[in-house]
Amino acid sequence: MRKLEAHRAKTLIRNTAVSLLNPRRQSSSSSSSSYYYTSRLARFFTSLPSDASMASDNSTPPITVESLNPKVLKCEYAVRGEIVSLAQKLQQDLQANPGSHPFEEILYCNIGNPQSLGQQPITFFREVLALCDHPTILDKSETQGLFSADSIERAWQILDQIPGRATGAYSHSQGIKGLRDTIAAGIEARDGFPADPNDIFLTDGASPAVHMMMQLLIRSENDGIFCPIPQYPLYSASIALHGGTLVPYYLDEATGWGLEISELKKQLETARQKGITVRALVVINPGNPTGQVLAEENQRDIVEFCKKEGLVLLADEVYQENIYVPEKQFHSFKKVSRSMGYGDKDIPLVSFQSVSKGYYGECGKRGGYMEVTGFSPEVREQIYKVASVNLCSNISGQILASLVMSPPNVGDESYESYFAEKDGILQSLARRAKKLEDGLNNLEGVTCNKAEGAMYLFPRIRLPNKAIKEAESLKKAPDAYYATRLLNATGIVVVPGSGFGQVPGTWHFRCTILPQEEKIPAIVSRWTEFHQKFMDEFRD
Repeated sequence: MRKLEAHRAKTLIRNTAVSLLNPRRQSSSSSSSSYYYTSRLARFFTSLPSDASMASDNSTPPITVESLNPKVLKCEYAVRGEIVSLAQKLQQDLQANPGSHPFEEILYCNIGNPQSLGQQPITFFREVLALCDHPTILDKSETQGLFSADSIERAWQILDQIPGRATGAYSHSQGIKGLRDTIAAGIEARDGFPADPNDIFLTDGASPAVHMMMQLLIRSENDGIFCPIPQYPLYSASIALHGGTLVPYYLDEATGWGLEISELKKQLETARQKGITVRALVVINPGNPTGQVLAEENQRDIVEFCKKEGLVLLADEVYQENIYVPEKQFHSFKKVSRSMGYGDKDIPLVSFQSVSKGYYGECGKRGGYMEVTGFSPEVREQIYKVASVNLCSNISGQILASLVMSPPNVGDESYESYFAEKDGILQSLARRAKKLEDGLNNLEGVTCNKAEGAMYLFPRIRLPNKAIKEAESLKKAPDAYYATRLLNATGIVVVPGSGFGQVPGTWHFRCTILPQEEKIPAIVSRWTEFHQKFMDEFRD
């Protein structure tokens, strides 16, 4: 529009100038001609918007919340939601004005971020990473005294697999081939069945792999993804972002968050009656936020269900190292399906793993992978195409993923220290889980299932009616209201169960077991004192 106005102005000015300043070109009607162009020019300029009106035209920003992609607006991620924003504000208050709140620190029990709460990284992993990122020190004599012999040897092996020995360069879009070889060997050693490095896609943690699969599977809102309720909000968020429909199946809290095939069948039929095509089943094992570990027989039933109904099985197995009870152990869905006689082409299965969890807790390094089996070559090409759009995952994360699946062996110089660090972390997590579980079960109106694995507890809280009504008057979910009050009184950050999904009419919260062990008694004591006062305040 402005270009058009400028062109009109130039034309009028030129014609007026010709008429007024070039008498040779003026006809006998020059007077009327001059008047014509002059009057048109005057009308043009008086019709232009004033500076004030032009400013008002620009007062509306080109982008508003209302004009954003509605899929983004629909997406929610409770783990870093309103409660965490409040916690960060309180932390700033404490830093600026020590003593301004009835607690000295914020205890972030909202997210599985081990090293932020004091967990130390595994020495062998960090030594190898340091040597790979600064290979010039490998040839220095001082290095022999600072690093273990096997970390030096492993760094050389890895660098020889990287083109140009450059950890700052792009890699193959699926990840460095030699590292995928190592991961495949680790999977084979874990499961007892062959693994193909070409089935592995290295990613920046497990989350991008989940997004990638949702992007590939979801065509419209008529496509549904089966998700457990409660679920990790990554799944509901990614389904919303990609325009699909979450099809819930409820875990049975009364049986330790059991997964019942009858529930899957019921919800599948309900979805189909609504015109939804269910394309995949998400299973989180060990469970997040619920902490249960599936029995192998239950996993077999799940595999058979997916095979019969033609569903892709999306197996979130990022907590496979986090098992805390002797009667349970981790079995990958790939191992289970292969033991049932299903081969590579019989059932589409995507298994997710991450360096962020387990005993390693390297969340900030953003490493992980998905193993993709049971898809046709044509579909595999499309998966690779989507992966290639992101070029590649970061190299440090790729290296860590290979180390997680191939740690030091018996006889290696680092083995004893590695095993001591690993065992120390996992044993401590088991003790912390039990102490928090006992503390929560001692609270009035709170029941907490056993933490068999993962990094979380998901207790149910039966709130007084007055507390529920107070929350509703503030337009808050009752469990969010409780979590807010808990934070303001104690500095303890938990995530309301409403952010994960729950049976309607029930209320929960998710709490990590990650605060350092010596702080657990104080957390339980502080929480108990708050809870007693809260229940007394709203007692019916």
